[in-house]
Amino acid sequence: MTLHKTPAVVEDGYAPSERRIARERYRRGRTRRATAIAATSTLVTGAVLFLLITGSPGWTRSKETFFSAHYARVALPQVMEGLWLNLRLLAVCGAAVLVLGLLLAVARTLRGPVFFPVRALATAYTDFFRGLPLIICLLMVVFGVPALRLEGVTTDPVLLGGGALVLTYSAYVAEVFRAGIESVHPSQRAAARSLGLSSGQALRFVVLPQAVRRVVPPLLNDLVSLQKDTGLVSIAGAVDAVYAAQIIASKDFNYTPYVVAGLVFVALTIPMTRLTDWVTARMDRRRAQGGLV
Repeated sequence: MTLHKTPAVVEDGYAPSERRIARERYRRGRTRRATAIAATSTLVTGAVLFLLITGSPGWTRSKETFFSAHYARVALPQVMEGLWLNLRLLAVCGAAVLVLGLLLAVARTLRGPVFFPVRALATAYTDFFRGLPLIICLLMVVFGVPALRLEGVTTDPVLLGGGALVLTYSAYVAEVFRAGIESVHPSQRAAARSLGLSSGQALRFVVLPQAVRRVVPPLLNDLVSLQKDTGLVSIAGAVDAVYAAQIIASKDFNYTPYVVAGLVFVALTIPMTRLTDWVTARMDRRRAQGGLV
């Protein structure tokens, strides 16, 4: 008796053809080859870089200066303690930036000649602080405000540094929100007005929800940048992760604490970056399927 091989039959009675089985087998083989090639290429590249760096004439001295295990253990607790300040700045300044940026974007999109002064002021604000380097803004606020000796105005470097971050980043976020508002088709606003909504109601209930959904990925990117730039408040004397590393490094002229602080910031940034990528891919899929207005 002769046995004939038949394709596998699934529960619903469907039997894939020999051609489809061969195609899937080819795809799996191609995927395995691509994975093997990528892994081999990565290992070779890593080995070349390792040999190039460790074989350089100054590697021994650089290893002691930047990658000392002893100074890393000493610096890590103090850097983590200073990082708590960076996280608080990120939370408070991030919320303030989103609110102020949205208000500026709405001010720039107001219609009618009566709102021209508001639009002009909002435009001047965004143009000025987008063009002004953040480090200069920090120096001007942190050292300039206390020099005025104003009654009731704080001289706390943390508050002043956070204010400078809000001033700068709100200008960037305002442009992101404005791009989202202007990307909403005018027919949406016209349809809302035809249903009896006022201009303010159309903006609040129709335009802004669509605009905010569209700009979530770039907003997350701005928050990632803000998370890194909170370390700049150290120039004002605030003891954050960067300044804590600087204190330790200045004692023995070993720069391993800076490397530790940098790695801590990288460890915080990578999850936020991956979240941004996931949200962007999810919104792209929904838009391609017609599920996102």
